[in-house]
Amino acid sequence: MSEEWTAAGGLAGRALGGVVRIVGDTHQAISKRVDTALPPVAKPYNRVQAASAEAAYSLVESVHRHTPRALAGLGGLTSVEPSQTRVGRALQPVVNGFHGDLIAEEHPQLSIPMSLRVDGRDADVATDFPSATAHIVVFLHGLAEDERAWRLGGRESYGERLRDKGLTPVFVRFNTGLHVSDNGRQLSGLLDDLVARWPVPVETISLVGHSMGGLVARSACHVGGTWTSLVRCVVTLGTPHQGAPLEKAVHVMDWVMRKIPEIEPIGRILANRSVGIKDLRFGSLVEEDWRGRDIDAFLEDRCAEVPFLPHVTYFWVAATLTRDTQHPFGRLMGDGMVRYPSASAVTGEGLCIGGVNHLDLLNDDAVAEALSEWLTSGASQVT
Repeated sequence: MSEEWTAAGGLAGRALGGVVRIVGDTHQAISKRVDTALPPVAKPYNRVQAASAEAAYSLVESVHRHTPRALAGLGGLTSVEPSQTRVGRALQPVVNGFHGDLIAEEHPQLSIPMSLRVDGRDADVATDFPSATAHIVVFLHGLAEDERAWRLGGRESYGERLRDKGLTPVFVRFNTGLHVSDNGRQLSGLLDDLVARWPVPVETISLVGHSMGGLVARSACHVGGTWTSLVRCVVTLGTPHQGAPLEKAVHVMDWVMRKIPEIEPIGRILANRSVGIKDLRFGSLVEEDWRGRDIDAFLEDRCAEVPFLPHVTYFWVAATLTRDTQHPFGRLMGDGMVRYPSASAVTGEGLCIGGVNHLDLLNDDAVAEALSEWLTSGASQVT
């Protein structure tokens, strides 16, 4: 059996078994609450029921954990890996986004390694960029996405629209469930290697990040490398520089739920979301924000201040769900995921668009026009 199919079966079994365990733990918590209200004569009967139920849940949990692994053997008889199937390609970035840290540790065969991508595969710098120019634009997707997200709606990506401007787009795919700082460090190494192997001498590098991708770009710039001196522009699209309200809300919810025995198992599920998602709570960029700390501490903003590179021009794009960007509801909700103050918390010029949601920022005509102006201006500073 292939390693991917084995890992997929193990991951599915863990998920199904986990659901059974949650139901069982909830049952036990309710039973304990009932036990405190029962008269002494009834307590033995309740406890026998609880023990019988626990035995049944344990058996069902075991079956659910092991059956998917056995069924995965049928897939392993084919020559097609899960990640090569249409469903697998769609699910892999999503699952990595929500549980990528766990997957990298326990099922590395399903983890997305950071890489440059061309036509749905890992790129070969020496052969896949025959028209390479000296001006590189690196595109970094957001949470639970991959490089295909830039073609939202089947339209040309921003990178494809920039090719006639003398800029060469490079698309990066990465595991968004890992810490932003881990991805930033990997990106720094990847760009050092890219500059060394690029077909022509590199004169400028620009970074464009959607949502989490903007944080990864800033983290990589902080890590630094030989490539950093070539950076001219960093553009962030709907990036939660000061944190994302949805992650904060889920954090409060899971913290409260874990204090109540009857719903603690559900709170435990929410708390098991990836560390990458938790980094979005306050916009964490560096390892010092989480190393040796309790990242689930209640609403603790542990993020260090990370300076902007003095030689780089920063641009930001924010959006509101309302067409009127000044509308109170638009200011409150932002693009549905990130609010204006957080998306615009970058020194430099920016753009706020109305009537656009968070995902729309991946492929929007107004954003494309702004990118063309900003990035060509950055390249012209050298040429």
